[in-house]
Formats: sequence, C-alpha cells, structure tokens
Amino acid sequence: MFLKKIDERIRVVFLIVVLLFVFVIVRVIYIQLFEYDKLTLLANDLWSRNLPLAADRGLILDRNGVVLADNITTTSLVLIPGQIDNKEEVSSALSQILGVSKEEMDKHVYKETSIERVHPEGRGLSYDVADKISSYEFEGVYLVKESKRYYPYGEMLSHVLGYVGIDNQGLSGIELQYDKYLTGENGAIKYFSDAKGNSLKLSDIYVAPQQGMNLELTIDYNIQMSLERELNNIVSMFSPDMALAVVMDPNTGEILGMSSRPTYDSNNYQNYSIEAINRNLPIWASYEPGSTFKIITTAAAIEEGVVDLEKDTFYDSGSVTVSGARIGCWKAGGHGHQTFLQVLENSCNLGVNTGTYLNLKKNLQII
Repeated sequence: MFLKKIDERIRVVFLIVVLLFVFVIVRVIYIQLFEYDKLTLLANDLWSRNLPLAADRGLILDRNGVVLADNITTTSLVLIPGQIDNKEEVSSALSQILGVSKEEMDKHVYKETSIERVHPEGRGLSYDVADKISSYEFEGVYLVKESKRYYPYGEMLSHVLGYVGIDNQGLSGIELQYDKYLTGENGAIKYFSDAKGNSLKLSDIYVAPQQGMNLELTIDYNIQMSLERELNNIVSMFSPDMALAVVMDPNTGEILGMSSRPTYDSNNYQNYSIEAINRNLPIWASYEPGSTFKIITTAAAIEEGVVDLEKDTFYDSGSVTVSGARIGCWKAGGHGHQTFLQVLENSCNLGVNTGTYLNLKKNLQII
C-alpha cells in the first residue's frame, strides 16, 4: 500500500515535469516563429545606437544654374553619457570651451539617455572650437558632421528665398513653401553597445544621408543683381520707408527678378525684426491701382483692335450690374453718351471696364 502511494506520487511528479517540459518547448517554438521579429526589434533598441548624420538640403538655383541657396558642412557635439566615466572633468572642460555655465552642461553630461545632442550651444561649431574638443579625446564625446544652409549672396533675393531654422527646416519664403522637397533624408552611423553604452566593437553600419531635391527658379541672377543695385541707389538717394520692384517676362508671366527694401541677410535672420524678415513687399504690400490702370485697359483694347477711340461710343447710365455686382461711376448719374476717347478723358469707370469688355466680347464673338 505504501509503495503504491509512492508510485502514484512519482507518476504525478513525472507528469508535471513532462507538462512543464512540453510547455517550455511550445513556448520556445512560439517565440521563435511568431515573436522573433518583435523581440529582435526590442533587443536592437536596447543595444543598438545611432550617431545622426544630417542630410544636405536641396540647392535652390536660378534659371541658368547659379546657386542661390547652398550648404556648408559644420560640426556638432553629441554625447553618449553611458560612456563618460569622468563626467565632472568632461562637463567642466566642455562648459569652458563652449562658453556656457557648468550647470547647463551638467544637464547634458549627466542626462540618463543613450545619445544626447548638445543643443543649441553644441550646434554649428567652428573649426577652432571643434579642434579644442577633439584634443581632449574624451570617451563618449563625439563630433559629427552636420549640414548648414548658406546663402552666398547674403541679402540678395532674401524675401523670396526665405530662411531655415537651426534644424534645417524651412521657416519662410521658398524654403518653407517647398520644404518637403528640399528636405533630405538623414543618415546615421549605427553601432552596438552594452547596457552602460560601451561600444561592443562590432562592425559599424554606415547609412548615408540622402540630399533633398534641387529647385530651379525663374529668377535670372543678372537681372536680380541689377534690381538689387537700383533699389540700393533709390534708398541712398531718397531714404524711402519702403521700395520694391518686380521684373516679369510679359510673354510668359515668369518672374525674372523680385526684391524690396528694407531687406535682410538670410544667413543671419535672427538679427532682424519680424517685420523686416516676414514682409515680402511685392506680395504683402499689394493694393488696387485704381484709375491709373485704365490706360492699360484702353491700350490693350486699341492694341487688339476691339475699340476705335473716335468712332465707337458708350452710354454711361451711372451704374451697371455685372455678375451680380453693381459697378458705379464716380459721377452721379453717369456721363451719358460718349466716344471711347471721351471715356478715357472722363476716367469713366463703366466705359473703361464694362464698355471695353462688351466690345471685346462682340468682336471675339464670346458667348
């Protein structure tokens, strides 16, 4: 009886062990087949690191290929806090080189993160500053190449081109309007590290950054330079509150030059007021030309042969409704019966706008 009970217990224990063994096998198979990708990604997040490599922004060119917005290579400071053993020494040295307080640098050096980009004081470093940092050969302190926007002609075409922020994002003008095309795809140097951030000395993976798309404008560099020069002359001679100019190809409507004063340097937009950098006057300061444009309408009608100034007539009743909108003449009751020469002499709103249109419609048989 006693031996029988022992045999039953052994069988129960054996069954439990077998069941546990089967469960472990099933679990291993499930992980290998169904959760492998997920767990691999999680593992890579834990022990893979990326040193970012900023992509060059696409160039902005004039119609003949002259580069109006270029890129220059600068250096930025990146820290891997887990690799820095002598944090106090590193923080003190970097704060002196970058000209910031040690307390501010401590926030970067002691930060509990895998990779820390020192921003903004560690961005766009000069060669001298980068050489000083490199000379210390600190573990966990890296200098990475970074692309920075550069406008080779300074103030020229600044309102049209616009400017970019510290992260190379378009903030104004064409840089903002076409940002998604000009922005490239950043690359990285990928490496593997242990829990403390120390490199495992495995093969690094270089992912090359992809430059953004180039953008060609209708602007002509030579015309634009002439425009800038003449506006500068006007400002020197008359000191106006504002000055603006646009050069257009009348056959195609292409803008060959556009500029205004006051202006600014897109390389140093931070040194100017919001009003100066955000007001592209040829667009922003638009206004109705009023009666001064009547000569244009009349000249076009004569050029196309749809109006004879002396023979064609128009009756001005004082007002007319066009497409549901009432257009009135400046003279109460209108000018009555007139030739188109008198229409122009009297600056008659209805005669120039409505009468010219009706003649055009009649001559071209517009239905």
